[in-house]
Amino acid sequence: MVLQTERLLLRPWEENDAQSLYTYAKDGDIGPIAGWPAHTSVEESRQVIKHVLSSPEAYAVCLKEEVKPIGAIELKLNGHTDMTDRDDECELGYWLGKPFWGRGIIPEAARELIRHGFEDLNMRAIWCGYYDGNSKSKRVQEKLGFTYFRTTEGIDVPLMGEKRTGHTSLFTKEYWLAHR
Repeated sequence: MVLQTERLLLRPWEENDAQSLYTYAKDGDIGPIAGWPAHTSVEESRQVIKHVLSSPEAYAVCLKEEVKPIGAIELKLNGHTDMTDRDDECELGYWLGKPFWGRGIIPEAARELIRHGFEDLNMRAIWCGYYDGNSKSKRVQEKLGFTYFRTTEGIDVPLMGEKRTGHTSLFTKEYWLAHR
């Protein structure tokens, strides 16, 4: 499935996106704050596309005029998130290449994915989280209308080999219907 907004194309990842993914995912300011290490090669990025970004609701975030990925956004469905075990709830995850920060790209992409989650996938709630120190992700969630739910200490971050404090927010279909 391909989703569109005014400026963006959200499309499935393809193996030939590996170079573009690597261009942004190698930046140490992108992955580590979100809980995954910076990529070290195009081949590693290709493996991530094949094994991580291949889930049904994972999308490459592309500017319409370029169609090369500049970030990623996903609704993690039951079985792929630890935030819920319900089939009618999911988790929103996202990241964006640093040259594109501050342009409202992820909020725009997320609004479309939230709409898709509620209208097309019939979700009743969408969860989202961020680790301490990730003020950009916190701000995105606030802009979108997510409501703070809880803070959890000592969360395992296995890809980084450490424990962190995580903050969880919630966006309900009821709230979405009332505020769209």
